[in-house]
Amino acid sequence: MDKKAVCFGGGSAVPKTILTPLKRYSVDITAITSMVDNGGSTGQLRADFNVLPPGDIRRHILALSEAPDWKKEFWQFRFGREMFSGGHKGHSFSNAFIAGLEISLKDYGKVLEVVNEFMEVKGKALPATVKQTQVYAELENGEIAKGENEIDVPQKHNPDLKIKRVFLEPEANAYQPSLDAIIEADLIIIGPGDLYSSIIPCFLMKGMKEAFNKTKAKKIMVCNTMTKHGETDNFSVLDFANETEKYIGCPLDFVIYNAKIPPMERINKYKRREPGILDVVKIDNGLNDKKFIASNILINDSLIVYDPDELIKIIMRLI
Repeated sequence: MDKKAVCFGGGSAVPKTILTPLKRYSVDITAITSMVDNGGSTGQLRADFNVLPPGDIRRHILALSEAPDWKKEFWQFRFGREMFSGGHKGHSFSNAFIAGLEISLKDYGKVLEVVNEFMEVKGKALPATVKQTQVYAELENGEIAKGENEIDVPQKHNPDLKIKRVFLEPEANAYQPSLDAIIEADLIIIGPGDLYSSIIPCFLMKGMKEAFNKTKAKKIMVCNTMTKHGETDNFSVLDFANETEKYIGCPLDFVIYNAKIPPMERINKYKRREPGILDVVKIDNGLNDKKFIASNILINDSLIVYDPDELIKIIMRLI
């Protein structure tokens, strides 16, 4: 029987780094995203039609898709002239398709059935919740930053202020099929990705902590290679692990982290390409090497990111 793996995260990191290479193994994959995205095309659709955010789940669907190339290209096709944050122009077909199905079918479970069938998904792409909610961050001075997009790329608050905690408003129950997947999993993979705007929001729904404490799955966190201004300034490997454990309500079994510091020239080149990136994640002294797994598997170019195939090999060895 195939191992059951549940993968948490949003954005582009988890689809590229985890889902695409993991799909090549005999693993039953469930990908879960937070459903709090509120930027760009997704944010506009939420505001105009009061639909759930399609932006992150569509990336999971694409990563798990075994559809022909024409469908994958169509899935990413953009139309319209509106300019959105991040430099995107127009809406993607997938965002409009998912939103339109939600308006028409009025049942997100049925939306997922149609989308998964159309894109010939191997596994499942699920929401952490199907309730409309937003993520907020309380900063160290008591100020509140509203919305995933504002936490991700601060525009209205000082990014030098540390994040004290994140929470949902209004509160939201977790999607039951997602809870079931967690409880039945053999393996849970968390990250990599933006900690407070992508990863931790997946765990804020009612029922998530209980599911994490009930499951017998091995829980593996893939620590980010770099810190991000406004979210994880000066974070170490242990900081990432401790924050994640606080929100899932139980210990992680393994934390994979990058142990090879790239040359400063490469770091500076990457920072110029990604302005919000700060520095390489610090490595704490005295980490327990049975839990904290050092890796030297960065890709061989200017980016400071993991080699997806080598990362999945480490994960599969751990289980």
